[in-house]
Amino acid sequence: MTRGSASARTADTIAWDPSRGVFDPASLEGVDVVIHLGGVPVDARWTSAYKRAIASSRVESTALLARALARVRPPSATFVAASAVGIYGDRGDETLDETSTLGTGFLADVGRAWEAAAGPARDAGIRTIHPRFGIVLARQGGALAKMLPPFELGAGGKIGSGTQWQSWIARHDVVRAIEFLIDSESIAGPVNVTAPAPVSNADFARTLAHVLRRPALATIPAFALRLVYGELADAALLASQRAVPAVLERAGFVFAYPTLDAALRHELGRG
Repeated sequence: MTRGSASARTADTIAWDPSRGVFDPASLEGVDVVIHLGGVPVDARWTSAYKRAIASSRVESTALLARALARVRPPSATFVAASAVGIYGDRGDETLDETSTLGTGFLADVGRAWEAAAGPARDAGIRTIHPRFGIVLARQGGALAKMLPPFELGAGGKIGSGTQWQSWIARHDVVRAIEFLIDSESIAGPVNVTAPAPVSNADFARTLAHVLRRPALATIPAFALRLVYGELADAALLASQRAVPAVLERAGFVFAYPTLDAALRHELGRG
């Protein structure tokens, strides 16, 4: 599915514009699985306008797809609609599985609305899965790509106190987990798509530095993060989510990269 121009489309693409509510439900006829991972990045400074974009890009697009899926006959078998561990809020050292209560704050509120937006698909009897993603590790983009330059220069280190928990997963295992969830017909609802070994931010910094053969002596003060990033600093960079993949493990999913060291070596080609 693409918002691209008509000239960029092929026979394998479906045009849509979630911001304008433009989508033809008939384009999903015969489709077995719909996977929706869209949403603007959360790692830019949060102005009022950008916060609205974070929420609307997730909620409105999910709602549009859910309404379309509810109208298709015969219905699609599965709707995989992304979510994130930010839905748990800032929880300190608490271990969080899929039965844990949801948190408070902007990201938690967005997460609630994001998952609720899939309601029309659920109500139509479509198996709906919400993969709650942690930090997806990939060299080419996301959080890891932004961390690499200072760490490669030997200027990396912990953020704030470094005691906040980080739930991460290798991109390779993200793809495998989504495939596993699609094939596991008994699984529905929220699923933590995170590795089984969350780490503190300080341990993350030490492990990344070790893989790169660099020191990790720096500390980025919390006040400096707040000056640069505003609300984002406390809501994401300094927040703590110790999420574990209880549903995946109970269903028998085996992680290819269950430890941070192994995941970083794979994603950075340092095996």
